[in-house]
Amino acid sequence: MQPVSHQNNYDMKKQLIATIVGGLILFIWQFLSWSALGVHNSEYVYTANQDKILEVLNQNLTEAGTYMVPGVPPGTSHEQAEALMQPSIGKPWASISYHKSFNMNMGMNMFRGFVVDLLAAFLLSWLLLKFSTLNMRVAVQSSIFVGLIGYLTIPYLNSIWFENNSIGSLIDALVSWALVGIWLGWWLPRK
Repeated sequence: MQPVSHQNNYDMKKQLIATIVGGLILFIWQFLSWSALGVHNSEYVYTANQDKILEVLNQNLTEAGTYMVPGVPPGTSHEQAEALMQPSIGKPWASISYHKSFNMNMGMNMFRGFVVDLLAAFLLSWLLLKFSTLNMRVAVQSSIFVGLIGYLTIPYLNSIWFENNSIGSLIDALVSWALVGIWLGWWLPRK
């Protein structure tokens, strides 16, 4: 039996490797999902009128942000909001994410995404290491459940309220977290 300090170093090293490889798995899947595989292609629709729409948005919006149209001014009471929204029932509506400048520099976004993937892999490996019985089945099931919790509480709920497609996010939740679960199920139980 190793002294406690050696065992703690071994456990930290094991979790560090689990985190780095798990983060890489998530990052690579996300890259493939959004680029090469086209998993999210159905979530965004092209319009030939994009130049006209952007021109109108640029003339009418001064700040970057996400707009709900129609909407009500901040501070509107519940009763006033209902009265203002009543005439909009059955008419077109939009959720608009508007930015003043298109930026093609993806380096910082990719870096931030990778850091988030590392953090997610760290949190999952930490959680799995708390289980008294950890094997491949438990790791894969737990990982998929974590992915499904994330999907159900954010992308799926948003798809209900904003009436959009979240199938790509469901595929991401199942595939990426299953792959991470397979890795962690193989690596973490090892002595």
